[in-house]
Amino acid sequence: MDVFMKKAIDAAYEGIRSVDGEPFGAIIVKDGQVIATGHNEVVENQDPTAHAEIVAIRKACQLLNRIDLSDCLLYTTCEPCPMCYGAIHWSKIPTVYFGATKDDATNIGFDDNLLYDLLSGKRPNTYLKLEMLDRDECLSLFSDYLKGLNQTVFK
Repeated sequence: MDVFMKKAIDAAYEGIRSVDGEPFGAIIVKDGQVIATGHNEVVENQDPTAHAEIVAIRKACQLLNRIDLSDCLLYTTCEPCPMCYGAIHWSKIPTVYFGATKDDATNIGFDDNLLYDLLSGKRPNTYLKLEMLDRDECLSLFSDYLKGLNQTVFK
């Protein structure tokens, strides 16, 4: 068994034992060292975004004091859901090692197929109302950002 995947599995078991959330664990590795560990904390924190991958990414970013994790690897016990894929993309993690598949997760009640279908265009959005409002005013945020106001916010 891979030593890093074993640590991700251990993190998942920690969550199961403490009844914090569901059976998922993840770790972030930098330069061959584990720098962040996470298990699913959805139930404990009443936070639907507290998936193991997100928890580990948040911890790694805080530890490194940056949002760019392009020099890190992610090990997770299950193929990431669409939300976690998004966080992985935005944090620039280049490689993800996973154990179980999204279909394995579906088999025990964690079904993300609706999201995959929506994202791939296989199914139309019929459950969430999306309505544009005040676009011009919101676009001014983008132009102000590009004019350099981002220099004070993101230093």
